[in-house]
Amino acid sequence: MKVLGLIPARGGSKGIPGKNKKLLGGKPLLQYTIEAGLQSTKLDTLIFSSEDEALMSLARDVGVSVPFTRPQALAEDQSGSLGVVQHALQYMQAQGEMYDAVCLLQVTNPFRSSQMIDEAITAFAKADTDSLVSVLKVPHEFNPHWVFEASEDGKLNIATGEKEIIKRRQDLPDAYIRDGAIYITKSEVLLDQNSLYGSSISYIESDPQWHVNIDTMDDWKKAEELVKKFQN
Repeated sequence: MKVLGLIPARGGSKGIPGKNKKLLGGKPLLQYTIEAGLQSTKLDTLIFSSEDEALMSLARDVGVSVPFTRPQALAEDQSGSLGVVQHALQYMQAQGEMYDAVCLLQVTNPFRSSQMIDEAITAFAKADTDSLVSVLKVPHEFNPHWVFEASEDGKLNIATGEKEIIKRRQDLPDAYIRDGAIYITKSEVLLDQNSLYGSSISYIESDPQWHVNIDTMDDWKKAEELVKKFQN
């Protein structure tokens, strides 16, 4: 399986101004993800996608390929990941570079390792699903079988649609949330189905002790604590 690694980062950030180039533990945030991607043995190619000249220059300095400038229309607040991934894949295809899948690595999850990337690609190849996502297990108190939705008449219904609630924690099935660290999708699903997920999704579990998805200053403070722990 030939896999394109894609690291997207745009210049604008409302929650933390200049977030993607802000220094975390002495190096720019984007450098963590670039280094992990470059150290991966399963990614055939790794590229960086941005509309921001300063970020592109910084990415080149770290050692990753920046083959194009991302269109501004794909770098707005409301721009979704799917269009960014499709643009990168189609650009590479136009250069004669064909890939079976794209592995999306977001800069806001700095502590995913190259080993985790390789394990995810290996798992994806074995699973033969349309996509794979990295996940974290949901604590039992937030399991969807114990979550309620309010009806229009003011009554509570179990979110999963069951009539009887599961009484024992030990009987709850495992539930997961996407953690944003890794997304892998078949190229045909991205382009032909216009989807980042397709109809079948496999998964790999992340280590919760190293998880942070940086969006707010509280997230940044957590990342600073983790990087100190990581360096010690």
